[in-house]
Amino acid sequence: MPGYRGLARDREFRALFVAHVVSVAGDQFARVALTVHVYDRTASAGLTALTYALTFLPDLLGGPLLSGLADRFARRGVMVAADLVRAALLLVMAVPGLPLWVLAALLVAVQLAGAPHGAARAAVLPTILPDERYPLAQAALNTVTQLAQVAGFLGGGVLVATLGPSPVLVADAATFAVSALLVAVFLLHRPPPAHPHVRAWPADLVGGARLVWGDRRLRALVALACVSGFYITAEALAAPLASGLGAGPAAVGAILGVVSAGTAAGMVVLARVPAERGLRWMPVLAVTSCAVLLPMALQPGLLWTLVLLGLSGAASGYQLLANTTFVRSVPDATRGQAFGLAVTALRVSQGLGIAAAGAAAQAWPVHHVVAAVAGVGVLAAAGAARDWTQACKQAEQASR
Repeated sequence: MPGYRGLARDREFRALFVAHVVSVAGDQFARVALTVHVYDRTASAGLTALTYALTFLPDLLGGPLLSGLADRFARRGVMVAADLVRAALLLVMAVPGLPLWVLAALLVAVQLAGAPHGAARAAVLPTILPDERYPLAQAALNTVTQLAQVAGFLGGGVLVATLGPSPVLVADAATFAVSALLVAVFLLHRPPPAHPHVRAWPADLVGGARLVWGDRRLRALVALACVSGFYITAEALAAPLASGLGAGPAAVGAILGVVSAGTAAGMVVLARVPAERGLRWMPVLAVTSCAVLLPMALQPGLLWTLVLLGLSGAASGYQLLANTTFVRSVPDATRGQAFGLAVTALRVSQGLGIAAAGAAAQAWPVHHVVAAVAGVGVLAAAGAARDWTQACKQAEQASR
């Protein structure tokens, strides 16, 4: 199997890789900026979590309605257009003094524009790289993406503390401009898939839903991915969690960043594990990603909080396996739509989990809320793990 040096020599992959990493780091700048900004203005854990949830909930519409653009138009053009739209919207968000409802509306628009970009990137990557290189490329992309999140969260916390939210949002806009330039210059032009859909969007949505939900293995993979809706709540409550620990904005970045660092470490390990063994570990890791957060009920200090969050992030590296298995299991002509539907389920589960945790944090201590949500997540992960195991057994019996 080719190594990372072979991937680095691929001109298109390098451009796609750098463009994505740069924009991911900028996004984390913006998340920290908005989280701190809203909490400073409102001192409300509920509104802070709701703002964070808005970065996920737009996929309820953007996933199914806009991801299909990646199957109808040239994927390079879709990515460039989406990046430029997001850059423009973020510049507007950087205008000082905007009401919170305007910031929220612009944030939703930014996330909506990201739906076709993500679908196009996921759909074009297997085309850029031969099948035998794709899993390693996806591992490299996801792992360094987590590292970019660490840098973005930590750097965002420092930048917000020294410069304020508006310059950080401008920096995020610049990252999207850089991403658009790299994709436009270095990716080859490719026409839409060989057999693009000519049906109306409603028919495409129905067809994509049947593909995803009609296949038991794909359905189980989506369910395992949606477990993140439980363990991600600690990130959404990072600002009130840090405040309860007597820490400031830099600690918010540390809390957010340690999860990404743990996830990156987990993905590095899983990328080197044989595929068959990794898929056996996947359901166990899904349960573990929530279970390690149960001690948060004891209100540990900042150090142990970071340790627990890092362990949860490491276990969540199983998402790499779920992602690559899902994308490779659907045909190219419908890959964008299928990916969008899966991301919709993932993001909605995250958004709803975060919103529910934020509402609960209005009445109960934040550390108790994180532990309680993790407990529910253990049960949900166990159910998804059972479905995956049964689906694999069923597929194995059918192949005999």
